[in-house]
Amino acid sequence: MSEKRPAVFLDRDGTINLDAGYIERFERFELYPFAIDAIRLFTQAGYLVVVLTNQAGVAHGMYGEDWVATLEQHLKDRASEGGARIDGHYYCPHSPDAAVPAYRTECDCRKPKPGMALRAARELGIDLPRSVVIGDRWRDMAVANAIGCRGILVKTGYGATEALKPQSGVSADAVCDDLIGAAVWLLDHPVP
Repeated sequence: MSEKRPAVFLDRDGTINLDAGYIERFERFELYPFAIDAIRLFTQAGYLVVVLTNQAGVAHGMYGEDWVATLEQHLKDRASEGGARIDGHYYCPHSPDAAVPAYRTECDCRKPKPGMALRAARELGIDLPRSVVIGDRWRDMAVANAIGCRGILVKTGYGATEALKPQSGVSADAVCDDLIGAAVWLLDHPVP
């Protein structure tokens, strides 16, 4: 097996794109103008880029897993067009209060639990201590804390409000205005 590589684990809604609630059609999917530039910076710096996203819309019957895959491919295509790369995309379709019985479960993949990140680490050969989780919620930082990597809270999406209400036992290594700010911080603070 080749040497493990660090990764940037990115939350999707509120971090890469505008959080428009349950995004069930392309018209509601709006990338932040800096998102592809930030992903390109991570790619150029040698990080694997992995999206980790809770998709309770599946559990609530608002859209299916096929739509999640379609939107995933759309995001990968947009990144590629901008000279960036997304190496992995992991999502949790579950919810304890799901309307669709098949998705009603207490799983280990729904953030703040670290199941998606741990699965990505196994499948993609990720060096967790040299990695970082970037997101707009404390639950993203809880994933970072659980897997032993750094966490950056961004103030887009729910982040500005979340930053005002720290959670006991959950920490962030940095709080940045947005994903491009997080990219600059990460490049200025590399892990050896």
